[in-house]
Amino acid sequence: MAARLKPAAPADVAAARARLADGSAEKTDLRLLVKHYLAVLEHRAPGHSVEVRVPPYAAVQVIPGVRHTRGTPPAVVETDAATWIALATGELGWAEAESTARVRASGERADLTPHLPLT
Repeated sequence: MAARLKPAAPADVAAARARLADGSAEKTDLRLLVKHYLAVLEHRAPGHSVEVRVPPYAAVQVIPGVRHTRGTPPAVVETDAATWIALATGELGWAEAESTARVRASGERADLTPHLPLT
């Protein structure tokens, strides 16, 4: 069984967000924020019916429903780090992210609108 992600310390999240805002963020900041917000989503929407992927950083299974154990899950959401952070913080709405192809979502329950933003 894969280890669950854990939210980062609030001070670390604030520092990484500040560096992201001023343009000085590094890959370590993106990794911290991606994993932090995926952990928050996993905590708020536990389940196994939707896999949320933010390559190359992490993926989680969330939302109650059919349990996924092997192969392609019944629903997949995939996006890049910057888009995931913008969705999680409310800087970007789900509909806009989908319409501009910044997020790819397929399958039942793949709409994360009820669970976003996470802040």
